[in-house]
Amino acid sequence: MSVPLTPALASIATLRKIVAPAAEFRVLPFGVAALDALLGAGGLRAGALHEATARSTSLADDAATTLFLAGIAAREASATGGLVLWASCRADLYAPALEQAGLPAASVIYAQPRDDAALLAVVEDAVRDGTPCAIVAEAARVPMVATRRFQLAAAEAEIPVLLLRRARRRDQEPVAEPSAAWTRWRIGAVPSERLSVAGVGRPRWSVECVRQRGGEGFSLIMEGSDETGRLAVPAVIGRGAAETVGTVRSAAA
Repeated sequence: MSVPLTPALASIATLRKIVAPAAEFRVLPFGVAALDALLGAGGLRAGALHEATARSTSLADDAATTLFLAGIAAREASATGGLVLWASCRADLYAPALEQAGLPAASVIYAQPRDDAALLAVVEDAVRDGTPCAIVAEAARVPMVATRRFQLAAAEAEIPVLLLRRARRRDQEPVAEPSAAWTRWRIGAVPSERLSVAGVGRPRWSVECVRQRGGEGFSLIMEGSDETGRLAVPAVIGRGAAETVGTVRSAAA
């Protein structure tokens, strides 16, 4: 005999799905063994909120953070064949750069709300609607309650929500603010490899996982996203483990 799914039972079922063991939820791996091995689930939980912030207010660090999230969204779009919603109150997104990170314009729906409050509403509506395969949102003011709602909605819809948290002032540390995100990242640009001939090498980033559920924080030097949205271990250290620039032992919740 079937039991009617009351609102209370539906809420319990949703919570069980959110806290399910790693084997019971879909994982989006980076495809780099040295990086995936440091993540508790062997990659990012697909149905979850993941946050990233730039290491500093420099344009280079901001671009690296943007492309880091673009690469994650690109891999999800490639795997599912879906569209990515990119929501930002700014009009400075450079589409050719996103395409170089594996996210062509034809795969992106752009939304430009008037302010952060409207942006958060757009993101939550899009998650619950289920049309995008992934959502990237850029915001400076994100209350703790909003991150909880995003995490719950993302887990229920099995959609990754990728939040680029921008600093409101130079001395602000966005990852010090409370959040319910599954993982939190700090990304910065570092010098690329010197080439034997004149030219520009593949960009390198400092990729720091400040916090993850079910695991410790860590920091690696990685090569930036390629045209498929994938990171890589720098060639000069590719024969061994990725270069570690420090292990984070504690982080803000």
